[in-house]
Order: sequence, then structure tokens, then C-alpha cells
Amino acid sequence: MTDPRLLLQHKQYEEAMQYFHEQKFLKAKQTFEKVVGGPGRELADRAQIYLANCERRMSRTADAAPRSVEEHYHHGVAMMNLGRWEESRLALDRARKLSPKADFIYYALAALDSLTGEAESAMTNLKLAIELHPENRYHARNDEDFAYLLEDPRFTELLYPEREGPSS
Repeated sequence: MTDPRLLLQHKQYEEAMQYFHEQKFLKAKQTFEKVVGGPGRELADRAQIYLANCERRMSRTADAAPRSVEEHYHHGVAMMNLGRWEESRLALDRARKLSPKADFIYYALAALDSLTGEAESAMTNLKLAIELHPENRYHARNDEDFAYLLEDPRFTELLYPEREGPSS
């Protein structure tokens, strides 16, 4: 595998699989499309199967009318991954109203706020998500959806309280 085009195709396939497993189907689809056009036939064939799966999953999320907390949440996350911010916010707000103590909903709202440049709201929602389930702190440290907040000192304080030393 010394051909640089094959190496690139393999790297793109791994990236697409990561997006797929994170249920970021639009990003996965776009990346699998690059793999399909690559020189390695076996990898292109595998990517073609996942590409069809992405399209199926994206259409399923667009057609289904959510009813439960989980369905509203999953719909909100799917819309967020597609860049459909308003639809995502509506679905996540509905989920929050149905289950106001669900940490994962606040976490998703924080991610959405970060992706849309709403730092104040992102910090408020992330703080709530961490208060409800402290493990969210560790997830947020590696979540690319919070890239917008990386330079915000409040974000660092929230995610790395041990750096601040004992509080008074």
C-alpha cells in the first residue's frame, strides 16, 4: 500500500467510518463518496454499501414523526448532524420539555449552541449536563462540536476544574 492515492482513500474510509459510528450521517456520506471514487476497488465497494446505509438512515430520520423523549432527542441530533439547526433546536426543546432532568438532552443542546456560535447558552446547557451527569465533562473534552468554545476560559474551567485548585 505505497500508492499515496490508496493511503488517502484508506484514511478517508477510516474518517467516514468514524462519522458513521457517531451517527453523523451527512459527514459520513460525503466522505464515503470520496472513497467510492478512489483507486482501491475493494474499499470503494465497502464504502458504497455504507453510503447506501447513510442515505437510508438520513431519509428515515427525515420521515419519522418523533413522539417519545428518545425519538425527539435522536431526531434533534440527526438534524444537528445535517446542519438543520432550527429543526434540531425544536426537537431538542421538545425532548427537554418532556424530560427536564435528562443530561444527554442538555449536552446535545450545548453542542448545538456551540455549533451555532451561542457561547452563553452553550455554557449554561453544558454546565447543567455536567451537574446532572458529571461524566459529561470527560465527553466534552474530546467532542469536536465544542471547538467554538475552546478559547473561552469558562469552558476550560468547566471541563478541567482540577486545574483551578481547591475552591474557596
